[in-house]
Amino acid sequence: MDYISKIKKLSLIVFIVPTLAINICLFIVIYIDLPIGSNIGPTFPYIDGGTSISRTARIFPTYLIFKPAMFLTAYCLINYWNSNYRLINSLEPNYNYKKYFRFFGIASAIFLILHSIFLGIKFDISIYKFFRRFVILSFIIFELAAQALLVLNLNKIKNKIENLISLKVLKLKIILVSVLVVVAMASIPIISSSGNVEFKHALEWDFMIGVLSFYMLTFFFWKKPQSHTLSGV
Repeated sequence: MDYISKIKKLSLIVFIVPTLAINICLFIVIYIDLPIGSNIGPTFPYIDGGTSISRTARIFPTYLIFKPAMFLTAYCLINYWNSNYRLINSLEPNYNYKKYFRFFGIASAIFLILHSIFLGIKFDISIYKFFRRFVILSFIIFELAAQALLVLNLNKIKNKIENLISLKVLKLKIILVSVLVVVAMASIPIISSSGNVEFKHALEWDFMIGVLSFYMLTFFFWKKPQSHTLSGV
């Protein structure tokens, strides 16, 4: 399988699997009468911030959906970033900065695995609570860094690969990553302060969809390579 086809398939999985998982978990806690009394009532958290992603995913039976979905997503992310590294290496062997987005991308996948493992496990220890916040924050930071660095790498070599990519989608990816970085930086004072719970929850849902949309755009970014153009890619 060539790298471009593999990247397109992996990007589609990374977008669809977690998007479906978090929304199925949301549907369950809203509309299904759970015996443990964890129903949250009608809400559309993307707007009203009625609940957080972790609250919908950490209870039984929703964690049986969420955790396997995140493990699969993390596995695909590791393959995604490795495949992008190998693709750019085949296109531009002397380009020395391609290894950085792979590092941040794989690291973000590892933090996603850690977050999924410890989700729902409760210890009344302050250092454990700090560890959980550190893990999810690290996932976001490393994921944004990987996305930004990959876009920068692709933008630098776009003239050499313009027959393989959609320049319009590249611009959309640049805009998306820029918006995500600005929103993340602007949200730091709000997230670190007390209160504004509903706003924080809505931001969490919308930001996650924004991060996942990067992979949806990747699916449309790469064109199918012609055999006479890149036979080895």
